[in-house]
Amino acid sequence: MRKDRKNNELRQIKFTKDYTKHALGSVLVEFGDTKVITTASVEEGKPKWMDKEDSRGWLTAEYSLLPSSTNTRCQRERNKISGRTQEIQRLIGRSLRACIDLEKIPDLTITIDADVIQADGGTRTASICGGFIALEIAIEKLLKEGKIKENPIIEPIAAISAGIIDNEIRLDLNYEEDSHASVDSNIVLTKSGKIIEFQTTAEGEPYNYEQMLEIFNLAQSGINKIIEMYELI
Repeated sequence: MRKDRKNNELRQIKFTKDYTKHALGSVLVEFGDTKVITTASVEEGKPKWMDKEDSRGWLTAEYSLLPSSTNTRCQRERNKISGRTQEIQRLIGRSLRACIDLEKIPDLTITIDADVIQADGGTRTASICGGFIALEIAIEKLLKEGKIKENPIIEPIAAISAGIIDNEIRLDLNYEEDSHASVDSNIVLTKSGKIIEFQTTAEGEPYNYEQMLEIFNLAQSGINKIIEMYELI
């Protein structure tokens, strides 16, 4: 059994808005001892690969672990990023694109940056939650400045991890739990309960259908609580 909380409980979560002054939107997101600075920056123009006649704007994401964010110093990824980093960046980007109507941000590119300053499990899910809030702040400013005409956000999204450790299904895993999990999940849902991402992998013994449903239901309850927190900050 967990020593610090029940298996169905989230870690202590905190969002600090406007954490930096230069980005259009910024948030310090804390999930227990995991701390991530997420920012939203906006540039005019679209990626070169997009068709010029395409009326959509674009949203992309970048993710990095700062050198002292882990218990042993990790190297900066200067010239070539790792497969893990690419995977996480793509997850953050496609998750946030799922909650926005790109037609309503024409000729704009929004970049979400997630910089992990302290890692203790769940950095990618914390990055998605902080990224959504940073995006929301940026959108509010774009509307006030008249740079976009309509709010492009379809509905809020949030993400959380879950897993099976010692035959127990637990929510919001820290690093120690994640490293010992026999099943590891990362789930991204919309406020209305639609699935954006449901990554569930057996690291040890295979899991069954009933366990899969229990993992999903537990994650959904956690995500609902996180989205409720958005409205309080």
